[in-house]
Amino acid sequence: IRDVERSRGLGDVYKRQGIHISVFLVTAKIRYLSRLIFVLNLIFLRIFVLQIINTSVSMQEKIIILDFGSQTTQLIGRRVRELNVYCEIVPYNKFPQGDESVKGVILSGSPFSVYDESAFKIDLNEIRGKYPVLGICYGAQFIAYTNGGKVEPAGSREYGRAHLNSFDKGNVLFKGVKENTQVWMSHGDTITAIPDNFKTIASTDKVKIAAYQVEGEKMWGVQFHPEVFHSEDGTQMLKNFVVEVCGCKQDWSAASFIETTVAELKEQLGDDKVVLGLSGGVDSSVAAVLLNRAIGKNLTCIFVDHGMLRKNEFKNVLHDYECLGLNVVGVDASAKFFAELAGVTEPERKRKIIGKGFIDVFDEEAHKIKDVKWLAQGTIYPDCIESLSITGTVIKSHHNVGGLPEKMHLKLCEPLRLLFKDEVRRVGRELGMPDHLITRHPFPGPGLAVRILGDITPEKVRILQDADDIFIQGLRDWKVKDADGNETVLYHQVWQAGVILLPVQSVGVMGDERTYERAVALRAVTSTDAMTADWAHLPYEFLGKVSNDIINKVKGVNRVTYDISSKPPSTIEWE
Repeated sequence: IRDVERSRGLGDVYKRQGIHISVFLVTAKIRYLSRLIFVLNLIFLRIFVLQIINTSVSMQEKIIILDFGSQTTQLIGRRVRELNVYCEIVPYNKFPQGDESVKGVILSGSPFSVYDESAFKIDLNEIRGKYPVLGICYGAQFIAYTNGGKVEPAGSREYGRAHLNSFDKGNVLFKGVKENTQVWMSHGDTITAIPDNFKTIASTDKVKIAAYQVEGEKMWGVQFHPEVFHSEDGTQMLKNFVVEVCGCKQDWSAASFIETTVAELKEQLGDDKVVLGLSGGVDSSVAAVLLNRAIGKNLTCIFVDHGMLRKNEFKNVLHDYECLGLNVVGVDASAKFFAELAGVTEPERKRKIIGKGFIDVFDEEAHKIKDVKWLAQGTIYPDCIESLSITGTVIKSHHNVGGLPEKMHLKLCEPLRLLFKDEVRRVGRELGMPDHLITRHPFPGPGLAVRILGDITPEKVRILQDADDIFIQGLRDWKVKDADGNETVLYHQVWQAGVILLPVQSVGVMGDERTYERAVALRAVTSTDAMTADWAHLPYEFLGKVSNDIINKVKGVNRVTYDISSKPPSTIEWE
């Protein structure tokens, strides 16, 4: 091009191979072609970058956990994620063949015995020798049994704490594990013999073959549960497997999740408009902020007040969302819900009325927004796992906005569907969300409706809101020391708390007058995942102060009780 430009000023005419070419025309054509090439380069560069982004998302190295139906399968996933290693839980018969990002496989426990006809089985040859394998409890028994070992009913069920009184310190699985370490057993069967090419690498006083390795292979089995809190070095053992054996880089973090997910959302949603239903809870709030970072003004959030939120919650949460830069539509539909709930006492009917009412209000508001193509939800990983049985069939739809996608004919977007609750909180902090939003206790979708035993009236809601506000604010204000001696508040030591309005009245004396007013129950529990929960051992001084404040300040209440039931056998909520 430079040669032609220099020639143009001289008015030259090039002669090549007997063809006369006008310098001016050549220059114009070359300029046109150069611009065309530049545009094509931009297009190909965009495709190349998107391929890199998609590759980074789809090729995130992972551990696959094959779920054989154990109640602790989710715990395995959480422990692996805590090591900053990404993992996915899939039904035992849904291994992702051909996925080059798989670095190792863990086989979970199961309620079945390996010799039962109905036991879940897989062809180990599909993974053996291709990936490192760790079998836990049933998984360990299945590997041994299908290779010619013996698994028989234990003389007595082996359940609870045990100690590895001997183990192979040179085996990579026990790197960094202390002597006589405590482990958690939970099985009715036990391995009584292993194949010749299997080697016992750990024992307890009652279980000779507590752990083994297949000689010459990266395949291990443990009859205890390293994922359970009571296994003192369980996390170290899992780390040895996923990091030392599988070679995972431990690069799964909140920051990396945000980066890849925002890129995914931009590609998935493009310039489409998205609507999201906010509840005021952690999951939907984090989903909204993440989506807002990806698509900005194309996201519209709808926050419905059904009249049974906590005191001043509607106003306060709307303010928080606006401060986060979200485009939020607040809808006060309390009158509609109170009318539809009038006289209803049965808990499940309450839930259904509120669920249907929310769908109706949300649908009406969403239709006011033009050209919406997507519905976003704050679905998290446990919701997805609980929605599938280990055979892959739906047994329980997750609880976010059931029925909305079909009713509204919208495509579904669930940006948090790969995260556990604690990971959602870490992502929220990484996104710069205020701590009081991130650390909020779980709150039931139907709100105070399931904390009012019996029928619901605006007056009962007012009483409960006032009492609940005193209790929750008291938890936030009461300073204590945590296990490390650092100052914190009671609120952060409790998983979930609230007040229940009981359908009884009691006699009391206030001043010189006899009263006959309502009783309330305080409820506070500690938990890690809500599957089990213990009542929170709150200080007597705190409980006394809260009781006095409620009775003195809440008109209509003259008695306060404290619920000291654990889950199981009780549930966290009363309804």
